Amino acid sequence: MKATIVTIGDEILIGQIVDTNSGFIAQSLDKIGVAVHEIISISDDKQHILDTFARLQNQVDLVVVTGGLGPTKDDITKHTFCDYFEDTLVRNQEVEDHIVALFEKVLKIPAAQVNKDQALVPSQCQILKNENGTAPGMWMKKQNTVFISLPGVPYEMKAIVTGSIIPKIAAEYQRPYIIHKTILTYGEGESRIAERIEAWENRLPAFIKLAYLPHPGKVRLRLSARGTDKEVLERAIAENVTTLTQLIGDIITGFEESETLEVVLGRLLTQQSKTVATAESCTGGKIAAVLSAIPSASNYFKGSVVAYSIAAKISVLGIEAALIAEHGVVSREVAIQMALNIQKMMKTDYAIATTGNAGPSKGDSTAALGTVFIALATPKEVCVQEYTFGQPREKVIDRAVNKSMELLQKEILKNLL
Repeated sequence: MKATIVTIGDEILIGQIVDTNSGFIAQSLDKIGVAVHEIISISDDKQHILDTFARLQNQVDLVVVTGGLGPTKDDITKHTFCDYFEDTLVRNQEVEDHIVALFEKVLKIPAAQVNKDQALVPSQCQILKNENGTAPGMWMKKQNTVFISLPGVPYEMKAIVTGSIIPKIAAEYQRPYIIHKTILTYGEGESRIAERIEAWENRLPAFIKLAYLPHPGKVRLRLSARGTDKEVLERAIAENVTTLTQLIGDIITGFEESETLEVVLGRLLTQQSKTVATAESCTGGKIAAVLSAIPSASNYFKGSVVAYSIAAKISVLGIEAALIAEHGVVSREVAIQMALNIQKMMKTDYAIATTGNAGPSKGDSTAALGTVFIALATPKEVCVQEYTFGQPREKVIDRAVNKSMELLQKEILKNLL
């Protein structure tokens, strides 16, 4: 089964908002064996929408459309559906009752006529209930293609996809199995990894595809298997992952999308009843943000101080002014004191500190652009590493964040031996 995802909205095309709906829909379809053939964004223009529908007709089994279902005049998807299916709008009483109840019971205001008119839907469509909003989803079929229209509001769209669309597709259509396994690596670049696993990659069976997904400081390797026999696919994936682990086990940090390094760190810290804090300068709190985004992070992450200026490092973190004057704010000595002081302040087992020149200008330091010092205080000692991450600024910050967590993981694992 093949699908295309279409997002409608000028706000996407001019970069005013970032389309996140497509990613969620694609992941949801992939999990039940629906292959996403194409993701496109088009304008709020009736003819553009009609031309897109005509192009996709009978070329894919499923077209999932988001956007253009609001109460205002610029929301034209519903009317365009009527034109494409040669249909007319009719009032759905169940939808109108839901809209009225939502306004009166939840919002505590009466529903305006423009809101009630969202209950006008094409007569041929199957309604997809929107429990979280006023605009219902719509399911319509023409020849060999199903067209689904969804509201663009993410939490409304997600509820309809999860609660209605995925169960309906799973019940009504035969689909192949698609199995993914993602291996997370840190510390080596894409080209170096490719060299190490070239022979293994060349021996992969035809139904397994390998994708390299690089990011500063880390590379995800995704194995994807597609076929009709689930057991054969799972066994082949498992066997090849075992072989891959033997080849590059030294840089593998976890598996699957849920097994990001921050998830692995959280599990290790929780299992050992250890805690961590961060003192950040050039990374601006991003390490803390990544660590605290994991559910139950409060069990092991105690807090952070983002001391961006020299004054903040002195007054908040207690860094000695003389130390900064002697060695510079971007230095091994300052990073060490930052780590030790936040460790003492937060009363944690581990502490990470970063200070560096992310760029594009040098600011308060004479250190070269891209220079970052990362210090890690442990229950026994404090160690510090100097890195040159180059430019641009975003790359420096991302690599510093990733390297900090990599250093923490290695230290924790070392203490387990």
